[in-house]
Amino acid sequence: MRFASWVAGSRATWGAARHAHLVDLGPSGANIAETLRDAISADLITGLDGSLLDTAPTVQPADVTWLPVIPEPRKIICVGVNYRTHREETKHATYDAPTLFVRFADSQAGHEAPVAIPCVSSMFDYEGELAVVMGREVWRAKADEAMTVIAGYAVFNDFTARDWQRATTQWTPGKNFPGTGSFGPYLVTADEIADLARLQLETRVNGEIRQSASVEDLIFDVPRLIEYISTFTRLYPGDVIVTGTPGGVGVAMDPPALLKVGDMVEVTISEVGTLRNTVTSDT
Repeated sequence: MRFASWVAGSRATWGAARHAHLVDLGPSGANIAETLRDAISADLITGLDGSLLDTAPTVQPADVTWLPVIPEPRKIICVGVNYRTHREETKHATYDAPTLFVRFADSQAGHEAPVAIPCVSSMFDYEGELAVVMGREVWRAKADEAMTVIAGYAVFNDFTARDWQRATTQWTPGKNFPGTGSFGPYLVTADEIADLARLQLETRVNGEIRQSASVEDLIFDVPRLIEYISTFTRLYPGDVIVTGTPGGVGVAMDPPALLKVGDMVEVTISEVGTLRNTVTSDT
């Protein structure tokens, strides 16, 4: 199934996508859990009663303001230079472990939300990525069991202020301006994705293809990431791992093709969905 978080009227809620509409399972609807994260934690998103989905209130997607799939995850852990094509274009060193950084919850944005170029940055860029959402508490998982702890997958755009990212060896500032980590529109449950290696990722700017890659091209695949990350930090239901971006980022093009106000950025991952945002200014 597909799940989402949104605001309809003045209230934040969540629910399932079904028959071209959204079934409200949150506070303004069936109220089976306060948030999608709570529903994942209580194991409520698997095996939902069909009669509940038939009778709960519905809303049209055109009538909602999309929120990040998980608006308040405890942790958002992102993986850098995790495709060979991106490693080559950025000339980063090779390591035996994943390169990690964190995002804060308030750095997220929803599908179709405007994403503002920070007024203090002149190098704003896109990074289309696959996000993995944890389905249960995980501590020191082994790679061969990692796929069993996943609630589902979503599309992420790790918009980045490159000048702030590159100011020092630490990337945190460039990755955490408010509302610059776009996440959505849907969480597709893990049982819907038979083979991660088949997924194709494509990023377009104003319709022009900038990134195109197979998820199979990840240097550290999803089981290895879960094993590595859960070895040093406990993961909880609703926590997010953003798995990395392929080659084709704007800053690496010749000449650089960084984002400007008015650009439309779309990230599509086959079987998962399309995430769309328009670039604006925060001045």
